[in-house]
Amino acid sequence: MTLPEVDSTNNFLKQALANSTPLTEGTVIMAESQYAGRGQQQNKWHSDPGKNLTFSILLKPSFLPVNQQFNLTLAISVGIINALSKVLGTGIKIKWPNDIYFNDGKLGGVLIENIVQGQQIKNSVIGIGINVNQVDFAPEVPNPVSVKQILQKDYALKLLLSDLCACIEAAYLMLKAGNIARLKAFFMENLYWRNELRPFKTSEGIFNGIIKDVTSTGQLAVSFNGELRLYNFKEIEFLNKH
Repeated sequence: MTLPEVDSTNNFLKQALANSTPLTEGTVIMAESQYAGRGQQQNKWHSDPGKNLTFSILLKPSFLPVNQQFNLTLAISVGIINALSKVLGTGIKIKWPNDIYFNDGKLGGVLIENIVQGQQIKNSVIGIGINVNQVDFAPEVPNPVSVKQILQKDYALKLLLSDLCACIEAAYLMLKAGNIARLKAFFMENLYWRNELRPFKTSEGIFNGIIKDVTSTGQLAVSFNGELRLYNFKEIEFLNKH
């Protein structure tokens, strides 16, 4: 379903679920324009109307216990990397916890919102934003890049949406089949700054560290002077703005 304008496709899906609208797993809501698109922790998502992909997918991963919800992030990330790599070749990375990067530019982001019932995930609303044909960005957007800037030509939104949905479905079926190790290995291979000495900022100050792992609960494991430290989202900042 394509909506001409909506506050956010995630909100639209969550509202429909709250109203008990019968929606099948795999429902995709795409917006030509979002006026309140969101990233993690209330970060705003900026998008020119009709130029980018802003869409949400409804999944029902009731097979996944709540304490394993990070595995859903693994699967979605792997699906997105696979789809974008077909279009853009090498250079696509996942920047922990949920940004999509091409080299050092931010190409997109993911926002997963789980609706939990007991110990199971009843519904999961997967919001995805990808910069496709936009070339001018607001100055406050950090390190933006788009498919058009990389390929030097426009790219068909519906074609990219179709590829993304197909690759996400394939990765989701791997998750459903319990093939977590393969998903994790692929995720780690494509993790931005992995095994590189890079500058980070925490409440303790600025330091150079090396990303070694992402734990099963989604924490970032960074080596600092030979000591491995674990960070939750918003506890560590990548000093990669230019």
